[in-house]
Amino acid sequence: MQFKCFAAEEQESPYHNIIKKFKSLNGLIVAVGTLHSMLGPVAAMIKWLKPNVKITYIMTDGGALPLPFSLTVKELKEKGIIDKTITIGHSFGGDYECINIYTGLIVAKEVIKSDVVIITMGPGIVGTGTKYGFSGIEQGYILDAVNTLQGKSFAIPRISFKDKRLRHSGLSHHTITNLNEITYSRVNLILPILDNEKNKIILNQIESSKIPKKHNIMFVDGSQIEKALRYFRLNITTMGRKYFDDKEYFYALGATGKAIAHQLQQNR
Repeated sequence: MQFKCFAAEEQESPYHNIIKKFKSLNGLIVAVGTLHSMLGPVAAMIKWLKPNVKITYIMTDGGALPLPFSLTVKELKEKGIIDKTITIGHSFGGDYECINIYTGLIVAKEVIKSDVVIITMGPGIVGTGTKYGFSGIEQGYILDAVNTLQGKSFAIPRISFKDKRLRHSGLSHHTITNLNEITYSRVNLILPILDNEKNKIILNQIESSKIPKKHNIMFVDGSQIEKALRYFRLNITTMGRKYFDDKEYFYALGATGKAIAHQLQQNR
C-alpha cells in the first residue's frame, strides 16, 4: 500500500521557510552505517561519554519502511539515548518525515538542533553475494550528501571475525566497496584497535584498496563499548550474535562513537 505522509518540507509545514533558508550543516557530525544494529552501540557510546549531547536518528528506506518495526529505536528513545527520529524517502513513522536525505539532514540541523546525527536503514538488509547488489550501498552516496551540505562525515565500518561468509570477514566488502568506489568525497573512517593478527588482516584489506588515499583513517580503542552497553542495559545483537559472540563488530562501533565524542569535545 502507498499513502501520504506530511513532509516537513511542504508549503503548509511550519518548517518550510526554515528549510528554504538553509545554507550549510556547518560541520554537523553525521555518522553513516550500513546495518540497523549499528545504531544502538554508536549512540550509546556517544551518550555514555557525552550525556548532554542531542542525537538524532535518520532512518532510510533501505530496510523495513515503518519505523515502529524497530524495537531498538523504541528502547533507545525510552532510555534517552537518541532524542528525535526522522524517516526519509519511502520510510515513515519518525518524529519528522522528509522527502530525501538532504532535507532530512537539514531538518536535523535547523529544526531539531542536533549535535550528532546517525543514519542507517531500518531493520533488515538485502545482500546478494555480488559486489554492488546490497542495500547498504546507500552508505556511499549518503556520505557524499553529508559532505555536499558541509557536514563532518563518519563512515561506520562493518567488521567481524565471526561471520562465516568470507566477504564479511575482517573489514566487510560492504565497507570496502562503499569507500573504495561509491563515495567520492573524503570521509572519516574510524577503525578499532584489535590484536596484532586481526589488525594486520584489516590493514592488508585497506592497503589493497584506494581507501588510504581517498579518506582519513584513524585507529581508536573501542573496547569501552562493553561498559556503555552495560550502563544502558542494552542487549544489541547483529545477525543474531551478541556482544560476546562478535566483540570486534562492537569494538568498531565503540571506536566510532568514541571518536565522535572526542570531536564534540574539540568543537566546544
